[in-house]
Amino acid sequence: MSATPPSEWTLPALRIDVDGDWHDGDVQITHPGVLANLRTNLRRDAGGHFIQTRVRIPVEVADAPFVVTRVERRSDALRAWLNDGTEQDVDPATLRIGAGDVPYCAVKGGAFEARLSRAAAYQLLALADYDERSGRGAIRLGGREYILARAAT
Repeated sequence: MSATPPSEWTLPALRIDVDGDWHDGDVQITHPGVLANLRTNLRRDAGGHFIQTRVRIPVEVADAPFVVTRVERRSDALRAWLNDGTEQDVDPATLRIGAGDVPYCAVKGGAFEARLSRAAAYQLLALADYDERSGRGAIRLGGREYILARAAT
């Protein structure tokens, strides 16, 4: 049995949709082990997102590569659960409101941005104080105030 020569290899057409689901072409990737491997090996450079294996495989990302599915206050910290099954504290200084009033934050030690799911967005807003006069929302943690502001466009 002969191996396929590298000149005949076809790279997978990997992409992550707006909900954080992975696809190879038009086929959604659902196998937990394959998903864990892809998410763990995801990298980002100035050229975009990619998977580093024996070859560099580009990954098209529709919005953000991770989705925050749940968020809650834990003492003076903001705790987030991600769609890859991990949980971590989020630096509230990285919170921003994007297009369509969708909130985002930095995750994975600041290496990636995550989109908050609708449920997580409502949970975040429930933690915020809103000032009717200024139209400004803020999260208060550890004696500091973090303004929930729209990103500059």
